[in-house]
Amino acid sequence: MTDRPPLPYDHMPDVPAFDVSSDDVADGEQMSENQAFDDWGMTGGNISPALRWSGFPAETKSFAVTCFDPDAPTGSGFWHWIVLDLPASVTELETNAAGTDSSGLPEGAFQVRNDYGVKDFGGAAPPKGDTPHRYVFAVHALDVDSLGVNDEISPAVAGFNLRFHTIARAVIVPVYSL
Repeated sequence: MTDRPPLPYDHMPDVPAFDVSSDDVADGEQMSENQAFDDWGMTGGNISPALRWSGFPAETKSFAVTCFDPDAPTGSGFWHWIVLDLPASVTELETNAAGTDSSGLPEGAFQVRNDYGVKDFGGAAPPKGDTPHRYVFAVHALDVDSLGVNDEISPAVAGFNLRFHTIARAVIVPVYSL
């Protein structure tokens, strides 16, 4: 048994992978202060990273983007970002596409309230001295144009719906510690 929680998709049905990259975060590398939280005594930028993806299945009808910290000391991890109903024609989000007004998102896309309680990107905020936390940024290729939910659902309900409509997934896992 490992001392670390599993990644969120370790116990989900296997789906094909595709590519995701970023100019702001890198797999296994420390995120910058731009992606750290700006509250709770922290002074990060709280800026969502740029993400771009390719190689997804031709039958993709929409995308979702999520960020989850499985290492949060909660017993249930911590959702930092949930974007749903991204059109299939969208293959990237620019740096700082989040924001409580969602103005950086394409038409039709929306954010679900994260575990900070806001419809926004919530930056990294691990306890000082903790092992570096993993931040699982995932792009989910979906088999539906819309999940048929609204922005008032919980992250768990979003995850439940994603579980049944994801046909492929791209993942990048940067880390952050204080």
